[in-house]
Amino acid sequence: MSFLDSIDAALAAFAGFMWGTPLLVLLVGGGLYLLIYSRARPYRHLGHSIDLLRGRYDDPDDPGQVPHRQALSTALSGTLGLGNVAGVAIAISTGGPGAIFWMWITALVGVATKFYTATLSVMFRGRDSAGELQGGPMYVIREGLGRKWMPLAVLFAIAGLCGLLPVFQANQAVQLLRESFAVPLGWVGSSDSLLFDGAMGIALALATGAVIAGRIQRIGRFTLGIVTAMVLFYLSLTLIVIVAHWQEVPAAFALIFRDAFSGEAVAGGALGGMIAIGISRGAFSNEAGIGTESLAHGAAKTREPVREGVVAMLGPIIDTLVVCTCTALVILLTGAWHEAEGIEGVTLTANAFSEVFGHAGPLLLLLMVLPLAFSTIVTFWYYGAKCFVFLFGARWQWIFTMVYVAQIVIGAVAALGPINNLVIGMYAVMAVPTMISTLLLAGHVNRAAHTYFTTPQRRTDV
Repeated sequence: MSFLDSIDAALAAFAGFMWGTPLLVLLVGGGLYLLIYSRARPYRHLGHSIDLLRGRYDDPDDPGQVPHRQALSTALSGTLGLGNVAGVAIAISTGGPGAIFWMWITALVGVATKFYTATLSVMFRGRDSAGELQGGPMYVIREGLGRKWMPLAVLFAIAGLCGLLPVFQANQAVQLLRESFAVPLGWVGSSDSLLFDGAMGIALALATGAVIAGRIQRIGRFTLGIVTAMVLFYLSLTLIVIVAHWQEVPAAFALIFRDAFSGEAVAGGALGGMIAIGISRGAFSNEAGIGTESLAHGAAKTREPVREGVVAMLGPIIDTLVVCTCTALVILLTGAWHEAEGIEGVTLTANAFSEVFGHAGPLLLLLMVLPLAFSTIVTFWYYGAKCFVFLFGARWQWIFTMVYVAQIVIGAVAALGPINNLVIGMYAVMAVPTMISTLLLAGHVNRAAHTYFTTPQRRTDV
């Protein structure tokens, strides 16, 4: 085995360990604890989040950078995309239809997790080296837990720098574009695509640079338009498939619930394996407790931390309960999942759409995935920049931006190899400081929530 192969194997083992049972227990068990600790109070105020998104409580003089709706769209742009398309297909092909039920469980407890993490991200905002108000797990730890916990804050920032690299999104976006357009049209062959990949990588890097030049304000406006349009477009596509197979919808849901407690469809009939697959794919999809949601929601313009927590609760609902469920129904209703063995995730979903839309199915899917993949690249720059500034100061942020944009081009033309395993593993590391600080500071959120929801002057709809 060569040195590079050894590094790849070590990083693959690292990624597998980090996404193993201990992390899933921390994320789901921690979320369940927060649900019980809050006495499900946040769940009773989901309607209030709609008022907040409509701008009913917006005040341009409030501290922060973007309105509530743009903070939510930025957070969603980091979660929506290939995880909702390929991730669901992987869950079904490896864990069976019952894995979807356990993805739902991560979303239901993730609502509580995001309420707490987003509330804390505003409650314990801190100043960066340039004096600008910032939110995120590293600032929550520094301002909420004190300097003695700084190693935990540094761990999150380092993990964020490594786990939020754009190489995977750039690689997959260019690959989808090449295989769905360039190769079928004869522009490139399957083995001589380096020039095409490089050109697309450069174009993607330039487009990213144009958006991030406007910082979080432009990113917020951009993601609000992209996320809204693409979610509505995707839901329209899936609705057509569901209507075409409406008679089988009850049976599809019955299959999910029945298989969730039998494990018959997973290899070897291992119920525990199927549960682990569903929970891991759900956690990777909605990212509740990872900490990225805090980086986005911490930028919200508000003086009431609980308001941003209420807005953040919609994330797992939209991402997992709505979008992922629609993908699962398409795969199950069309019967594509019966031929899932040996088929990669995104290809399985594309095959399912082809059952209804013919050759246009994969292209329609591509029209949704590419914009969301691009919005994820843009959002990850913002997340990574906040981690970099926390570690090295605002004056050197331009260095991070130059390196980040270069990585987009590299990701478009290079095989991912060890880098992908590093990204996946470090992405999981981010959850450790996030969940520890959230559990330690949960009492602050409960007290703030009690005051907020019982004070008519703060909420005119109480």
